[in-house]
Parts: sequence; C-alpha cells; structure tokens
Amino acid sequence: MLTKHQNDLLTQTGPGTPGGELLRRYWQPMALASELPPGGAPLPLRIFSEDLVLFRNEKNEVGLLGIHCSHRGADLSYGRLEDGGLRCIYHGWLYDVHGRCLEQPGEPAGSTFHEKIKHVAYPCHEAAGVIFAYLGAGEPPLFPAYELFQVPNDHVWIYKYYHECNYLQGLEGNLDPSHPFFLHRFLPGGSLRETRVPISAERVTPAFDIEVTPPIVYAEDAEFGVRIYGLYDEHRGDLTVRSSSFIMPNTCGVGGGPVPPGDGYLMSWHVPIDDTHHWRYYTAFKRSGPIQDAHAKERASVTTPDFKFVRNLSNRYLQDREEQRCETYAGMGPIFVAHDNYATETAGAIQDRTEEYLGSADAGLVLERRMLLDAIERVQRGEDPPNVIRKPSDNRFLEMGVYEDHVPLDVDWPEYLERRVAQRTSRA
Repeated sequence: MLTKHQNDLLTQTGPGTPGGELLRRYWQPMALASELPPGGAPLPLRIFSEDLVLFRNEKNEVGLLGIHCSHRGADLSYGRLEDGGLRCIYHGWLYDVHGRCLEQPGEPAGSTFHEKIKHVAYPCHEAAGVIFAYLGAGEPPLFPAYELFQVPNDHVWIYKYYHECNYLQGLEGNLDPSHPFFLHRFLPGGSLRETRVPISAERVTPAFDIEVTPPIVYAEDAEFGVRIYGLYDEHRGDLTVRSSSFIMPNTCGVGGGPVPPGDGYLMSWHVPIDDTHHWRYYTAFKRSGPIQDAHAKERASVTTPDFKFVRNLSNRYLQDREEQRCETYAGMGPIFVAHDNYATETAGAIQDRTEEYLGSADAGLVLERRMLLDAIERVQRGEDPPNVIRKPSDNRFLEMGVYEDHVPLDVDWPEYLERRVAQRTSRA
C-alpha cells in the first residue's frame, strides 16, 4: 500500500503538481486524428486540468492553444479557421499554431502590439492516427520511435474510451496479468464465447477459460519502464510465458486483442482529463498485415459516438445476473474493455491506495509505482525522468516488444531470464 502523500503525488496531475509536471515531460495523446479532419471545427479539450483548443489550419498544420483569447478571454474553439491560423470571433485577433498573434484588427494601423503577445501554445505531432502534444517545460524530447509508429497505417487500429476515474486506475488495470482469468472469463457451456471475432486463420479474440490457472507473476525494471512476466500453466505439459510492459509514464504494452502472439501487440495511453476523469487511447498494431475491421467494430460497439461507455456506473454497467450464472463470470457482456471500465471506476474517483493490500501477482504494480515516485523526484531536481529521449541513438526500443514463450514446467527462472537477456542483446 502507499502512504497518503505518495498516493497524492501519483494521482494529482493538474498544473504545478509534481505528478502533473512528470506527465508533461512526455508526448501525450490529445485527440484522434479523425476528430480533427481538414477543415474541421476547432476541438475544445481539457487535459491535465488545463483548458485548450486543438485546430488544423489550411496547411494541415495542427496547433494546440490555451482556449481563452489573450485579449478578453473569449473561447477560441468558436473561432474562424482562416489566414493560416485561428481567429477569435470576439475582436478578430489571429493566432498561428505557435501561439503568435499575427493580427489585431482593432489596433491602429502600423501597431506592433501584436508582437508582444505570447499566447499559450504547445507543439504537436501526428502519428498512427493520433495527435500528440508536448505540454512540458523546455525543449520537447524526441518523439518515441515505438514500433507502433513504424508500421503502415492500415496495420494499426486506434480508438479511445472515456473513464470516470483517475488515470492511474486505468493504467494499473492494464498492468495486471491475473484479472483476465476472473473478470473476463467465459463459463463452460455458454453461447457468448461464440461471439468472439476471428483475427486470423488460427486464432480468435481471447476467451479466458475456467480450466486455465491464473499466472505466477515476475517483474523487472527496464530502460523504458517495467517488464512484467506472467507464467501460465495451460495444462499442455509446459509453461506459457507472456510478457507485458509498463512504459513510462502512463502507457502499457500487452498482448491480445486483434493480434496473434508475436505479430504485434496492444498499447494504451491513459491521459488525465483532470484528477477524476481520463481518456484511454487504445491502439493495436500488426506487423504482418492490416487489422481486420471486425475487431474494430466490436471494440467500438460498447460506446456512444462521444466515446463514452454504454455500460457505466449510472446503470450498474448493465450487469445481467442470468448471464453471470450461465455465460460470463462478470455478467457484463463479451467485450473486455467494458469489464475493465467497471473494475477501474468502482474503486472510486481516486482510489485510496492506503487501504489496499497487494499480493504476489501485483509485482509489476510495485515496481511501476516505485519508478513513478522516483521519476517525480528526478523532475523536481531538474533532471529528465526515465524514457525521455534526447538522442537518436537512444530512440530504439528492441526490449519493449510483447512476446509469448513456452518453457518446461520445471524451468529455472533466473536461468530463463538470463537467456532472455542474451537474446535481447543479440537482437540489439
């Protein structure tokens, strides 16, 4: 468990808070690119408890500005997209993507007053169908060269979900390799398991069966964050080892979804709106080819058009007790992300981690929290936290891949880890 001070450090993310200053040191998702098409209306955002507006100018450049005009505070998301920028409709002040004020039509001819205006603006970068921004101090780090950003666009699937709880609850839910064997379990003899979507000739979306034992969990620090191993006895005469990753500071990499083992993986960013709400940007990439539309439709089917869950706290996640008796462990339908929403939101708007008792399967969470707390201290000392990339030679992530392995039942764990390190070094 954490102390109250530690829990506050990790969960408070607004401007000026230690946790917020840490998260701002990284490129963070702001919106899906599809939410801001060419010629589309400016998009009001609230991120890290700060109100902003995202817009795309005629040159297809993306800008992220403070939402209130520097003149009289009017909302710029109502502005006009013209003359290379975003123009406030109150008095006509025009801003470019860098926050420079280009025109002030109400000022006398020849006035240079506009040159004194330095409006809040943050650099943006578009990749894999997502618009990212850097909201921190100083020069932005290099945009991370994760494998997700190196494959063709049709090999990537991206969506987002709105959660009514602190970002850390969503993040830590992704880092828990044992919960799928309870929360996401299909019961024997039920018909809902037949709703699983084919993702290849050999595999469909997962169904966690009652015969599978939850894993033994190990974890270790890595340059990018924490690597987590789950050891599963699937009663086949060996152990299945599946890895997952906590990627500093609010991202994870896990297996599953629309991607067969070894052919890519899922990545999720958990981005605070404020301390009691967050966006989960859910991505998947496949190395060998395009991701089938069926999976995308399945995952998107659980939300309304504004990315909010149909199953939510206000309707008790539409839990069906008859389904829970005959079909699924949770009684909340066959789509896993809806189950995850229940698990993260019902812990409270901000989970009180002074009241929890972690078990052996939570080894990854212990290292993740320790790394985040250490990173906050680094930022307070004026240092870069882990996984902030400054040199191109460091912008390589060979160790971060999610994989599945099979080993003998009597495997010697230290020997196995030594072998995996040797394999990673060989690839590097």
